Amino acid sequence: MNGVVQTGTLLIVRLPSADEALSVARAAVEGGIRALEITLSVPNALEVIRTLSREYAADGISVGAGTVLDAQSAFACAQAGARILVSPNLEPEMIKVANRYGLVSISGAFTPTEIVDSMTAGADIVKLFPTSIAGPTYVRNVLEPLPQAPILPAGGATAENVGDWFAAGVVAVGVGSSITKAARVDGDYARVTDAAKRFLAAVADAR
Repeated sequence: MNGVVQTGTLLIVRLPSADEALSVARAAVEGGIRALEITLSVPNALEVIRTLSREYAADGISVGAGTVLDAQSAFACAQAGARILVSPNLEPEMIKVANRYGLVSISGAFTPTEIVDSMTAGADIVKLFPTSIAGPTYVRNVLEPLPQAPILPAGGATAENVGDWFAAGVVAVGVGSSITKAARVDGDYARVTDAAKRFLAAVADAR
């Protein structure tokens, strides 16, 4: 399932400028990241997706789009080269577009009902969101009656706590600021590369 399940990691890039998003994405890929989610809140997000998709077309890097809320946005992202479509909620039309064009769909859900509905709608992965009010214990409880649910918690994952998520049974984790904002200290994007390496090492240990 592209780089998400293979590496257990989806990097969520939600930054205030296209240039920063590109720089962070490239630095993270250098650190081993293989699946990227460029949220549509990034200015000129479609162009960022198009640029990265072209750059990494032959490298096995899955470039995706986040905060995809309708079929029109989903199709535009697919046309820009996105291989992953992510929504914060259950949006059946987004999932249909993803399935129609052979893309990976990651559908947002929180309750057991929403998780099952996402799976029924055809989502490849269920994004647990928000995670600030649901930790690994919640995931463990949900997976007791629903062990087949492919859950990816989005947000809050760090190299220090990622082991708890995998111990609870998730298939992958979404990680954001602990990697994407690492260069904010002094503008050195090598910090992003190093943060990506540390995070992926922690995921490998956890799995």
